[in-house]
Amino acid sequence: MRQSHTTQDARIELSSRIVVAKALKDLSWEQLAEGTGLSLSYVTAALLGQHALPKAAADLVCDRLGLDAADSANLQTIPLRGSIPGGIPTDPTIYRFYEMIQIYGTTLKALVHEKLGDGIISAINFRLDIQKVADPDGGERAVITLDGKFLPNKPY
Repeated sequence: MRQSHTTQDARIELSSRIVVAKALKDLSWEQLAEGTGLSLSYVTAALLGQHALPKAAADLVCDRLGLDAADSANLQTIPLRGSIPGGIPTDPTIYRFYEMIQIYGTTLKALVHEKLGDGIISAINFRLDIQKVADPDGGERAVITLDGKFLPNKPY
């Protein structure tokens, strides 16, 4: 039977243990996602408390991390989503995403509505990809693809 969390406490505690176990075993997020049949970004988000994993994927990841059946069950439980409590984020990497939305949010909204109409982009029917590419001016660039299904607003 499907279960659902009513607070974030259990997943926050499990995510903390996952990060420690990952470090102790010197595993990458990619290695943890390997063989689950799910995308790297989905598994990573699940392990950080934002998605539920199917049983086979939860069991596989827990086996790799040395976690038990209760942890696997916790990973299969539908979480209370949202990972940034209390207003403006203070972590520099997360803050830069916040800054990007502050600067380009109205532009993104205007262009989405102009191209697709009145509606929203789903964060549930969604794909995320991150690639590292060479910067022609030197260094590296991050290419982040946010691919969400457009859900039109329907008058009623």
